Amino acid sequence: TERLKSVIVLYRLSSCGVTDEGCAALASALRSNPSHLRQLNLSGNKLGASGVKLLSDGLKDPHCKLEKLWLSDCGVKDEGCAALASALRSNPSHLRELNLSGNKLGASGVKLLSDGLKDPHCKLNILRLRDCGVTDEGCAALASALRSNPSHLRELNLSGNKLGTSGEKLLYDLLKDPRCKLEKLWLRDCGVTDEGCAALTSALRSNPSHLRYLDLSGNKLGASGVNLLSDGLKDPRCKLEILWLSSCGVTDEGCAALASALRSNPSHLRQLDLTVNKLGASGVKLLSDLKDDPHYKLQILDF
Repeated sequence: TERLKSVIVLYRLSSCGVTDEGCAALASALRSNPSHLRQLNLSGNKLGASGVKLLSDGLKDPHCKLEKLWLSDCGVKDEGCAALASALRSNPSHLRELNLSGNKLGASGVKLLSDGLKDPHCKLNILRLRDCGVTDEGCAALASALRSNPSHLRELNLSGNKLGTSGEKLLYDLLKDPRCKLEKLWLRDCGVTDEGCAALTSALRSNPSHLRYLDLSGNKLGASGVNLLSDGLKDPRCKLEILWLSSCGVTDEGCAALASALRSNPSHLRQLDLTVNKLGASGVKLLSDLKDDPHYKLQILDF
């Protein structure tokens, strides 16, 4: 930790067998004056509740300037979420990115974390909760937190969580809220269907819509879902620039709907991923012609 006090800006200790004892040493380094540590990756270490609490105590210290913390697959549960939420409320909180993917937080853990996000001292920009057992109850807590004024969160990853129709709707309603400034949203493998696409389309038409990046890969949207989504892309209020629809059951019919949306004026979409879909020659040609036409903004097209 003496070395940490003087020179380290980025420290990677993923899957290194770090325990609560190691967390105590790191927390001490975070409290040092001056502390140069800005990014810390502890993913894949079984830190336990005591380890996460020690780290969180370090984050609260006014000397701590940590901006990015990765704790994916660290066995974080309710108690750890409570400690982290307390750290997010500290003044000043410098943390801008938090990765808790692969921890089974469940509804109670997500609610505790959301309480931290509501606090005006919390300046978190990026939150990654992939495969965390987030359900509709967790979505309700997150949506409430992101409506707080002001909300600093710009990127949210909820991939691999079975949000349910009601959970999805809560998220999409949130996107309509002018206080929500979310720009990037990952919903890969979340069980989104055509019903969810209808609510999402309504959100994409909201004014103003801040969303620029959307990943819906691994959801069985089908023709009706893609048609609905395309209707949203046509709206001039939609500012989406990057759309991932890998393994979504897109067919030639979906390609035609997407091509029609991309011809709308103006279409902001620059990148479209349609890998692992059953596309025919006609669908591929429709979109490829658009990509090759200088009148349209599409630059990257993956089949």
